[in-house]
Amino acid sequence: MSTASSHPAPADSPAGAACTEAGTGFHPHLPGDGAAAAGGLRARLHHIRADALDGGTAQTGGMRRFAAISGRTVGSEKLWMGQTHVAPATASSDHHHGESETAIHVVSGRPEFVFVDDSSGEPVEVRLRTGPGDYIFVPPFVPHREENPDPTEEAVVVIARSTQEAIVVNLPGLYPPATG
Repeated sequence: MSTASSHPAPADSPAGAACTEAGTGFHPHLPGDGAAAAGGLRARLHHIRADALDGGTAQTGGMRRFAAISGRTVGSEKLWMGQTHVAPATASSDHHHGESETAIHVVSGRPEFVFVDDSSGEPVEVRLRTGPGDYIFVPPFVPHREENPDPTEEAVVVIARSTQEAIVVNLPGLYPPATG
């Protein structure tokens, strides 16, 4: 059971009163009457059941993405969240997520995340080995791939992105093409 909490009332307020930081009323931070001003999909909470994830999202070879929270599923404007599944003994194609910041939480399996670090001036391929409960942050436009080296267990991760849809740009490799 959850309980609502509020800020304590100032000493000069009537007994039992609670206050908010900005303004008064039911939704003191929203214009108008709050719920009515938000309207439509954005005026209520959404429950997305585990068996109702949307597979109609951007894909990369070697993995399957499923949207839970997106502009299409719930009307989100600044956030995308879903799951990615990588089959046993499989590597995804190399890709990046455009302008999206991506946060990854490992649910099951031991996926590995591979990228090229050229911060020292010499490109070095880096492999991050993860396990359940670990987190990964992928900055915008950073080429990478996910691998699942386990021969029997699928790797499952939860992904949150700073854009409302799953941006995926598939690449021919991790390293930029040679010029000159």
